[in-house]
Amino acid sequence: MTPSLSRRSALASVAAVTAALSHRLSAADAAAKTRINHSVCKWCYPKIALADLCQAAKAIGLVSIELLDPPDFATVKQHNLHCAMVSFPHKNGIGRIEKAFNRLEHQDTLVEIYTERLQQCADAGFKQLICFSGNRAGLDDETGLKNCATGLKRILPLAEKHGITLVMELLNSRVNHKDYQCDKSAWGIALCKAIGSERFKLLYDIYHMQIMEGDVIATIRRDHQYFAHYHTGGVPGRNEIDDTQELNYPAIMRAIVATGYKGHVGQEFIPKRPDALASLKQGVKICDV
Repeated sequence: MTPSLSRRSALASVAAVTAALSHRLSAADAAAKTRINHSVCKWCYPKIALADLCQAAKAIGLVSIELLDPPDFATVKQHNLHCAMVSFPHKNGIGRIEKAFNRLEHQDTLVEIYTERLQQCADAGFKQLICFSGNRAGLDDETGLKNCATGLKRILPLAEKHGITLVMELLNSRVNHKDYQCDKSAWGIALCKAIGSERFKLLYDIYHMQIMEGDVIATIRRDHQYFAHYHTGGVPGRNEIDDTQELNYPAIMRAIVATGYKGHVGQEFIPKRPDALASLKQGVKICDV
């Protein structure tokens, strides 16, 4: 073999080894960074069909599409995706954000529709179902909390039987959901304590709670045991979560990871750029700590 051929062979071998090592290091780096189970809320992408969003989600690295109703379950399953938070049932307006568990007169209907939805979740293998307090409409916070506990305790035995967590969302009442009762983490935590079941927790929506009380990282560190799920959103505006808004999402994600959280983080911002999927991809990258 000529010296030039030997050198070429040696260089090729070195290049192959280098490429293999680089690939392993890249894979290891990706694995080390992927400490967040990424999800996205379908309602933020009304112009994209669910099947198309599923394909895009998988390419971006998401593992879940959430706030879906039972007719959508088969589609996400066909794409080997999860639904980390199932959407709420409703009947004659009851079950929606404004009319929910804080009114005793709604609770027979709520028990009926949540009993059906819990069974649908169990059949699909999905483990979290969203619920709401309802608006105050003149109801004081103490009475509203007591009423919520009364109603939720009626359906919790079924949730416990199926291993499904009912998750009440914390929403802001200043900008988006005027008069909503579960608008502070302290009120939601008090409700968790009053109910006393591991199958009832809170959805800590970072966007909403930044508007209502701020102190996001300290709250997560102190009260994470009451939070079953997290949502994102840029403040102000509820748009992209990049440097066009005020929250430091990488720091918030690191705080979530540090609590030992193994659940999902749902992107729930409304893209205002023409390429909505590019904004989603950017949001996932920002949160991939």
